Amino acid sequence: MSGFDLLIANGTIVDPVGGIAQGDIAITDGRIAARLASDSGVTARETIDATGLHVFPGLIDTHVHFGFGEPITEYTTETQHAAIGGFTSILGYFLSSDGYGDIFDAEHAHARERSHIDFGFHFSVASERHVEEMERYVADYGVTSFKYFMNFKGEEGRYLGLDGTDDGYFYALLEKAASLGEVTIVVHTENIELVNRFRRASIAGGGMTLKDWNLSKPAITEAESTIRALYLAEKLGARIYIPHISTRMALDEVRRWRDRYDRVTVETCPHYLTHDWDADIGPIGKANPPFRSPDDVAALWEGLADGAIDVVASDHVPRKRATKEKPVWQASQGFPGTATILPVLLDQGYHKGRLSLERIAQLLTSRPAEIFSMKGKGSLAHGADGDVTLVDLEQSRVVDPAALASYSDYSLYEGWTLRGWPVRAILRGETIMQDGRVVGAGGYGRYLERRG
Repeated sequence: MSGFDLLIANGTIVDPVGGIAQGDIAITDGRIAARLASDSGVTARETIDATGLHVFPGLIDTHVHFGFGEPITEYTTETQHAAIGGFTSILGYFLSSDGYGDIFDAEHAHARERSHIDFGFHFSVASERHVEEMERYVADYGVTSFKYFMNFKGEEGRYLGLDGTDDGYFYALLEKAASLGEVTIVVHTENIELVNRFRRASIAGGGMTLKDWNLSKPAITEAESTIRALYLAEKLGARIYIPHISTRMALDEVRRWRDRYDRVTVETCPHYLTHDWDADIGPIGKANPPFRSPDDVAALWEGLADGAIDVVASDHVPRKRATKEKPVWQASQGFPGTATILPVLLDQGYHKGRLSLERIAQLLTSRPAEIFSMKGKGSLAHGADGDVTLVDLEQSRVVDPAALASYSDYSLYEGWTLRGWPVRAILRGETIMQDGRVVGAGGYGRYLERRG
């Protein structure tokens, strides 16, 4: 057998479905053409010797925010950042108070011309027009996931032109999604009416720490709204996805609800696995949801290990350090994170005996691909896209934001030594990252149309 475009030889294949085995991966015309025994004797136009490396499907980050740093050029910097982290596909949140038909083509063009990896979008929805046009968004743009912020009521949403959302709107949104079939509503679960009361008390108390930030949005504000989202989804038959879950209280509600309704999937983020409310990093660590208690951190690791949590994603926001270096109540929310997801899960998960390699592969490849209808992604099976991430489990590196290529100029993990890094990323058979450096020009990434 011969004539393959690319042969990844002598690696340890980490298949999220089939387990771990020695072998070779052959790629032709941008797709997986064969899985072979090592030393099979086949030839290829290019051969990569993966001896000592682990071969994962190309990693997927389904929670990235664009537009908070330098719109347009972020499609260059943040996809380079993702590639350095071993990611070959991302889904970004696209938020507008206007109809997406008015603006999608321009945004798509900005990304298509610059992206180093394959990309798609979730549309954030908050107006009646968004509900009315949802079927068109699915048909015309292949967008099958829509973000709803339960907290965007009154002043919380008004700065984005999203005034007027409420549970009645949420009901209509879920009803519409259910009628369209394989559409997923991504639900930011937060009871802003409780938050407003807790926040006033927390500010009045004079606290300025990350723990005080947490006290303004305690666990019950996430858990109570999660129950409402689950209840409405069940009654209407809608699929929901809960991003950035951060507390034991909310995760326990999901566990209980799944006994009666299983069309709910859950994501957490690396920072909720590595930082708690006592983290000594000041407003750099401000996020929404906040860092939680040590017990909540433990609960999320439990949820990753036992399958209660489906996906780990970054909630990547490319902000500059200067937007964070303010009192905690004025500092911006969010931080960069895509490039360090895998090293965090390997260092803190695999090397500490908390997670298997197959489980990490599921969290970062097969499950996000399944949930968000990313055809050809998240798999090393014959016919899948030739997306591969080669990983050195033993490589230790000190996290240096300057080496991660983001518009952001800092990292939560700056100065941390993490063990286990991606050393090569291959997208549709072409190397896009090697040894921490992006290879090739922007514009190679393709748009991901997703239809159930």
